[in-house]
Amino acid sequence: MLASLTLLVPPASPSQFLSFNRLSHFHFSPSITVSDLLRVTSRRLAWAAKTQSITTMATGEDECVGNVKVQLAKLFEASLKVTVPNEPDVEPLVAACTGKFGDYQCNNAMGLWSKIKGKGTQFRGPPAVGEAIKNNLPTSEMIESCSVAGPGFVNVVLSKNWMAKSIQKMLIEGIDTWAPMPPVKRAVVDFSSPNIAKEMHVGHLRSTIIGDTLARMLEFSKVEVLRRNHVGDWGTQFGMLIEFLFEKFPNFEDANETAIGDLQAFYKASKQRFDADPAFKEKAQQAVVRLQGGEDKYRRAWAQICEISRNEFHKVYQRLGVHLEEKGESFYNPYIPEVIEALTKQGLVEESQGARVIFIEGVNIPLIVVKSDGGFNYASTDLAALWYRLNEEKADWIIYVTDVGQQQHFDMVFKAAKRAGWLPHGDGSYPKTSHVGFGLVLGEDGKRFRTRNTEVVRLVDLLDEAKSRSKAALIERGKGEEWTEEEIESTAEAVGYGAVKYADLKNNRLTNYTFNFDQMLNDKGNTAVYLLYAHARICSIIRRSGKDIEELKNKGTVVLGHKDERDLGLHLLQFAEVVEEACTNLLPNVLCDYLYNLSEIFSKFYSNPECKVIGSDMETGRLLLCEATAVVMRKCFNLLGITPIYKI
Repeated sequence: MLASLTLLVPPASPSQFLSFNRLSHFHFSPSITVSDLLRVTSRRLAWAAKTQSITTMATGEDECVGNVKVQLAKLFEASLKVTVPNEPDVEPLVAACTGKFGDYQCNNAMGLWSKIKGKGTQFRGPPAVGEAIKNNLPTSEMIESCSVAGPGFVNVVLSKNWMAKSIQKMLIEGIDTWAPMPPVKRAVVDFSSPNIAKEMHVGHLRSTIIGDTLARMLEFSKVEVLRRNHVGDWGTQFGMLIEFLFEKFPNFEDANETAIGDLQAFYKASKQRFDADPAFKEKAQQAVVRLQGGEDKYRRAWAQICEISRNEFHKVYQRLGVHLEEKGESFYNPYIPEVIEALTKQGLVEESQGARVIFIEGVNIPLIVVKSDGGFNYASTDLAALWYRLNEEKADWIIYVTDVGQQQHFDMVFKAAKRAGWLPHGDGSYPKTSHVGFGLVLGEDGKRFRTRNTEVVRLVDLLDEAKSRSKAALIERGKGEEWTEEEIESTAEAVGYGAVKYADLKNNRLTNYTFNFDQMLNDKGNTAVYLLYAHARICSIIRRSGKDIEELKNKGTVVLGHKDERDLGLHLLQFAEVVEEACTNLLPNVLCDYLYNLSEIFSKFYSNPECKVIGSDMETGRLLLCEATAVVMRKCFNLLGITPIYKI
């Protein structure tokens, strides 16, 4: 997979803001101010709130055909309207069953009973409500049988024939027909975000991997995703770096990665000089002023340092197969003064101890938007970026992927935006913002993952080590004699990089996890290696059959006659709702759990002598079930940013 990093250049001047042209279009105009646009934003939010339910209903007509839960919910919605006609807008509560009474369950009876009892209802308790919901269900080929259990739970057993036809249809029409369809047209995912002149290290691993997976899931769900790399490319440290560059390389424009060497060492050396030499420190501080004032020499030096860093970042993104568009701090800098001024006119910005701040209800410290020395900070940039994403990029959902330590900062920025009228106050309304926090990567000692000399681990070295270990394992298994060098290299990359990604993503992102090469490269248990090998074995089964699987898709028939076949078919059909859950809650580990369970359920099916595939009377149907499993596994790998392998 090719990786790329696109640099987007900021507008030439802060006066080039966006003007409103009809309700859904903006264009650049030098005559409009941010204040004007903030008023427009408020009007747009009101309009968006009015149309949100309409948009949802419109997409509902073409709702994802692969989502069993959604299709059942429509049937129960119709039943509820008949069962309790005087209780409008009752949302059907449908969930997959964990018991043995059915495949899915409708859980509305108890909640409805608490609403209708005492209103002269004909019902005499939740079980009676459940019976009525069951009896009022429209006839559907989806449902084989229904029953009511306990306090009115309506259990549904899906029709085997309908399940088989649904899987067959997916095989013919493609896995994209099982994509969720959230009520979001455009999302910004802000992730990775390393600092210029510093090496990407293991601390950036989680943001990059989690952000990429969230972007992939949204893209699969037919959302236009703007993948934003908010790199730290503006601020006081650049005066220090620029002056150090001038000293080391008088002809600084000739300096490159080879000349400068290790960026981290270059940064450390400049910082030591800055701390130890008052004269150098003063020159560095003046360099910041000159840089931010637009002086040509300083801008060219800044661009040179940024480009060298960018080349280093690209090495990591290329290995990870991650695509981002860079809009760093510097991009939003021209917008900050007018955004702050507009917020001031709204009465949100106040003076406090020489600084300009926004007070947030329920938070002891204010959000500082202009420092006491008149400089801007993270909050200034993040507010300008949020304003830009809402107005210029017209995002419905803006997702920030950073460590949990930044939770309070983003919470304050979001609350300030709600006070300003940029965002609606209801959590379920759009546009909306979400902070995706994550825990630490730990070493075997339980502390932050570092090398023996206490340095942070360079991410590019870590990935190369994973590939190297994977390659050694392949050669140890004798693949060096069987495979070409190209096959060895590509498989080692797929397995090594995939192992690193999966070891991270399978954990709930809010928890810390321990980085351990031996565990993540193990071919047994819940690892990428095990799952990739499982996929390759399924492909091998299909190859060994000698059958043309594409021909079978159109001429053969999926049959779910055996219990293990049915269990596998049911799990396959739950793919769409799992992706939707992972997307809605921004939790990639939900998808990892599904993928691992799919592999285990397939293994149970395939290892059962009663479900023999090749050479059995049911060969065609079971080969199609194998292919459906492989197709869903490949899509899971794709969403997790993992490259599948086809032979082992």
